[in-house]
Amino acid sequence: MNVDEEIGRLKEEIMRLGLPQSDGSVSVKFGTLFNDERCANLFEALVGTLRAAKKRKIVKFDAEMLFQGMHDNVDIVLVKP
Repeated sequence: MNVDEEIGRLKEEIMRLGLPQSDGSVSVKFGTLFNDERCANLFEALVGTLRAAKKRKIVKFDAEMLFQGMHDNVDIVLVKP
C-alpha cells in the first residue's frame, strides 16, 4: 500500500471517530485513534501516516512526534475532509 492510500484510509478513520467542527474540519484525539481496534489493524505505523498527512497539510496537530499515553489528548484535525 502506498502513502496516498494510507492517508486516504486515515481520513476515513478520522471521519468515523472524530467530531465535526464549526469550520468544516473534523477533530479526533490521538488516543482515540491509537486505541481503536480497527485503526490498529489498518495502520502498521499510525504515527508515520499522521506525519505524512501533516506534511501534506491534510491534518494538523500540535506535536513534533506523537507518543501513546503522553499525547493521547492531542487533537488531530482533518483540515481537508
